[in-house]
Amino acid sequence: MKAMILAAGRGERMRPLTDRTPKPLLKVAGKALIEHTLGRLVEAGFTEIVINHAHLGEQIEAALGDGERYGASIRYSPEGEQALETAGGIVNALPLLGNEPFLVVNGDIATDFPFDMLHAVPVDLAHLVLVDNPAHHPRGDFGLDGQGRVVEDGEEPFTFSGIGIYHPALFEHVPPGASKLGPLLRRAISRQRVSGRKYGGFWMDVGTPERLQTLDSYYFQTGVFP
Repeated sequence: MKAMILAAGRGERMRPLTDRTPKPLLKVAGKALIEHTLGRLVEAGFTEIVINHAHLGEQIEAALGDGERYGASIRYSPEGEQALETAGGIVNALPLLGNEPFLVVNGDIATDFPFDMLHAVPVDLAHLVLVDNPAHHPRGDFGLDGQGRVVEDGEEPFTFSGIGIYHPALFEHVPPGASKLGPLLRRAISRQRVSGRKYGGFWMDVGTPERLQTLDSYYFQTGVFP
């Protein structure tokens, strides 16, 4: 299964850190955020990787190259200076991702999620990994029913982790250009075509300088360096 790392976000909440450095290249525990994610994917057997980029994206290509030193094969999906949002970025990268389901991971999260669990997951249109709601997102996004399907209004809401497997058919009617993933997922959820699982391990949305510092401290205090 191929994997895609979403790395095209402008990182407005990270400014001024992202004025000259793309958010995926901000360092934590001495290594760029995207390198942590890349390393975990390769360890889990995902070695064919697509990375999209926009703002200062040439820096990402220069830093990671073709992926050989990470044990991966990296291909890039440039979007220009103006990012295409999540769904638009995936649609733009579909020619590189092929006709089978593929894994997508947000480039601004940190987690110890065992990605190798996802190789054998059956996928209709999508399979989402959900986590407990962080303090900055207390209402969550979706719930789960008793049959492993994602629902809009479950008894207990969870937050979408930014980790998902998608079938290319999910995007077949999405035109080129900027578009968001949320509405697309909600339509598929309403048709009961999205499965999911809850993950209770470590996960963080590294969206602000404060959270970046918190993550850096966590790694050094625990000795965990994903």
